[in-house]
Amino acid sequence: MDNDIVSVLALSFIVDPSRREIPARVSVDQLSLSLYSMTKCQMQLHHSVTSLAQSLDYIQVARRRLRNRRPANSTFDTMALKLAENILLKCIYN
Repeated sequence: MDNDIVSVLALSFIVDPSRREIPARVSVDQLSLSLYSMTKCQMQLHHSVTSLAQSLDYIQVARRRLRNRRPANSTFDTMALKLAENILLKCIYN
């Protein structure tokens, strides 16, 4: 796992101590993790703004899909998508 993903996961346990009582099992949707990984690669390979904007669109589609499918059990997916979005926005506006 990427350091950023591990940090976000650890912060979620710090902020919400009740999560510690749940068995140490975290699931993440393949789409969310793939979009996050793709975003990190695009950042390191200095992709065009057009390509980054397209990835932002993909993230929005993934969010809608996630909301419609399983809203109660998607905390980590939501965090991974938000992290990817923040990375893309930082690259676009810097």
